[in-house]
Amino acid sequence: MKKMIQVLTVGMFVSIFSVAASAGIQPSLRGDNPLDKGEQGIAVKKPLTVKGGIERSFKKQPPMIPHGIEKDRITLKGNTCMKCHSAENAKKEKAPEIGESHYLDRDGNKLAKPSSRRWFCNQCHAPQVDAQPLVELDYQPQK
Repeated sequence: MKKMIQVLTVGMFVSIFSVAASAGIQPSLRGDNPLDKGEQGIAVKKPLTVKGGIERSFKKQPPMIPHGIEKDRITLKGNTCMKCHSAENAKKEKAPEIGESHYLDRDGNKLAKPSSRRWFCNQCHAPQVDAQPLVELDYQPQK
């Protein structure tokens, strides 16, 4: 029984990838770059910089990061995002201040510092790059 399940699973994966290949669907985000080439085989995309920010696609969507973050570091002891986005620095840096929700604990109590649950910014906020979509999209933003 166990052997039959393994054979069926392998057969399913082979058929999915052969259908994807014959339909011209890219089976991997790496494209045609083989795994043994490592990072040298992947072209680095230019960070998308958008003055004034990137429009949100739906209500309550975390804002996207409209600038490169290659040099930013977030560790347990420090967060370089706070150099511009903290309450103390946002006005001076002409950057958006982190939201009030970032100062609430899990029970909704107001904190003096950003909650540790909100410390790792790129967990929700993502930088954008100047690239074409990998697949055709027909999504229409909610207004």
